[in-house]
Order: sequence, then structure tokens, then C-alpha cells
Amino acid sequence: MSTTILLIRHGETTWNAARRLQGHIDIPLNEEGGRQAEALAEALDGATLAAVVASDLQRARQTAAAVAARHGLTVQSDPLLRERCYGAFEGMLYAEIEARYPREYAQWQARDIDALMPSGERAAESFRQFYQRSLDGIARWAARYPGQSIAIVAHGGVLECAYRAAVGMSLDSPRDFQVKNASVNRFAWRAGALTLTQWGDIEHLSAPAIDELG
Repeated sequence: MSTTILLIRHGETTWNAARRLQGHIDIPLNEEGGRQAEALAEALDGATLAAVVASDLQRARQTAAAVAARHGLTVQSDPLLRERCYGAFEGMLYAEIEARYPREYAQWQARDIDALMPSGERAAESFRQFYQRSLDGIARWAARYPGQSIAIVAHGGVLECAYRAAVGMSLDSPRDFQVKNASVNRFAWRAGALTLTQWGDIEHLSAPAIDELG
């Protein structure tokens, strides 16, 4: 029995716009992100959803709340769906990371999937560790709603992991696809595996659609 998963990236934050790395730092949506969340909720108004699930970070929960409100559902949160923890890199601009941690930055950009960033307030995760956590989180919720449709609101990194798993893409290969804020990405979960059915739907974020929301 297959579970349909609408895997959604949270709306925009001020740190997204500035290219400041968030990781586990709990940043809220900015004004544009709020508008994206409402446009997303409008687009999914006719969907039949058994559950709306989100990372426990507020940018994901705020986005999910807009969707859940349309369906009379309560957002269920799960820390397994958090973004990757980047340790000392969190809170820094990409250019600042490169300047301060050139060796570790180079490993990150080279997709060394077992490399660890320096620890900061929290210990960093390798990409391999993060990938497993993300898929465990998605699998947990898919298994709870067999034969139904659910929305999961998470982060760019979580969506990347799901994409790689669904299409059989190696973890160390360059990312050649985009993960846009408030995008809807459709998957099927069956027999313990993900299948991708649609990637990167952002039609609801077109200027006329957002303008109609005031």
C-alpha cells in the first residue's frame, strides 16, 4: 500500500535571503515567507490530507500551520525532520565560512559525505548521518498513514536527501537540482522506498497568485 507524500520546503526567512546558514538555529519566516505559506495553503486547499507534519523548527512549523488550518488539522512536529546541523558554521554567511574555515569549507563543497564541521553550540552532522536521519523521519510518518496522503514541511537539506533516495543519486555527486522555498515535491512511499512523482512545483508562487492574497 502506497503513501502519498507532499514534501514541502518552508517559506523564506531573512537568513535565506542573505545566504546565512541556518541549520538548527530557529529562525522565523520573513514577510515574504509568510506570503509564500499562504499561497501554498491556498494551492493545497483541495488536497485530501490525513496529516500535516513539520520539523520542530519554527520556519517549518509556521509554513505547515498555514496548510493545516485549511484542513482542520493540527501540525505534528518531529525533530528528525530538522535541517542538517552545521556546528560552528551556523549563523555565518557562506563567504564568512569560506574565509574562516577554508579547509572544512572545501570539504563541504567537495561533498565529503563523512566530513564533520567544527562543533559550535551544537555538534555538527556529517551528510551521511543527516541523510539517514532525514529518511528515518520521512519513513516514520509514511508508515503511520498507509494508503493516505500527508504533507511534510521540512528543509532544503531534507528535500535533497529525499530526492537522492528516490532517484538513486549517490550522496557524493554534485547537486544538479534546485530546492526552492515553499515548493511542493510529490513522492510515493511503498515497501520501504521513495519514488519521485513531481519535483519543484512553485506555480502557486507566481506573482499574480501571491498578489491576490493581498
